[in-house]
Order: sequence, then structure tokens, then C-alpha cells
Amino acid sequence: MPVKIRLARQGKKGYAHYAIVIADSRAPRDGRFVEKIGTYDPNTVPHKVDLKFDRALYWLQTGAQPTDTCRSLLSMKGVLLKDHLLRGVKKGALTEEQAEKKFNAWVADKEAKLNAKKEAKLNAKKDAAAKALAEETKKKEAMIAAAAAKKAEAEAAAAAKKAEEEAAAAAQNAEAEQATTEAPAADEQKAE
Repeated sequence: MPVKIRLARQGKKGYAHYAIVIADSRAPRDGRFVEKIGTYDPNTVPHKVDLKFDRALYWLQTGAQPTDTCRSLLSMKGVLLKDHLLRGVKKGALTEEQAEKKFNAWVADKEAKLNAKKEAKLNAKKDAAAKALAEETKKKEAMIAAAAAKKAEAEAAAAAKKAEEEAAAAAQNAEAEQATTEAPAADEQKAE
């Protein structure tokens, strides 16, 4: 029986997720399978892959052939590397301790890269938020300065108008005083 490690589609239209299954290659895609060894959800960011590592390794060692997508998922989780190292142990190229040490180093390196990516993404978000806040603060300060300038301009215009009115009122008072001082003088001249 030619056995494959492949994806079986689940979920609803437009929002699929997959089961990683061991199935006969002649069985329908979503049909009968031998064993379910994990799930794959491409709808999340980053893609979520849950895998029974030991069972996947067992089926690889017994000759199950992964499809292209499953091969990339197994590689991402390190199953293919572990299988490769164990084959090296069987051939005598490595000892079990060396194989385990290489695999653990690979896992640590992969986790470090993932953490660095997450940290870089988080820092980028923080920088973008800080930049947006700085721009918003600049806009707010510009609006406040524009409002203050407009208010100062309005106050200056009001003060100029008031000064003009006071000047006009002073001129009228001066004319009225001059007229009142001239009127008695004119009356005195007529009286003589």
C-alpha cells in the first residue's frame, strides 16, 4: 500500500484549514485515512502548525512519502532533519549523542531566529506608534499655534478698533470743547 503524508481539507468555503494525515495514496483527498498526525491552519499569521513529532518521524522512517506542502511543513518542524540524522546514526556516520546535539542546536537556532523576528516586528510597531504620536503632537501644536495667532490677531484688531474709537471720541470731545470755548467768545464779541 503506497502511503502518503498529506493534507485533508477541513473548514468552510473561503476559510479552509487542514488535517495532516497518513493515507493511502489511492484514497480520496478528504476521505479515509490511517492516522491523523497534526493540523495546519494557514489563516493565522504566522501559520499555525500542530504536529505529533514522534508519529510523523515514525511514518517517515517506515516509508511514507510526504507531499510537497507536507514536506515543507515537516521540514519547518524539524522532522526531516531528525530523520536525516537518525539515518546517519544507522549508517554509523554519527553517534546518537552527536545527532541529538546537532538537532538541539538547530532547534535553538530556529527559536532564536523566530524570537529575533518577533522582537523586530514588535520594535517596528513601537517605532511606528512613536512616530505617529510625534506627528500627531506636531499637528496639535501647529493647530494650537494657529489658533493662538488667530486669537492674537483678533485681539490686536479689537485693540486697534478700540484705540481708533477712543481717538475719534477724543477728537469729538476736543471739537466740542473748542466749540464751547469759541461760542462764549463769539457771544462776548457780539455783546461789545
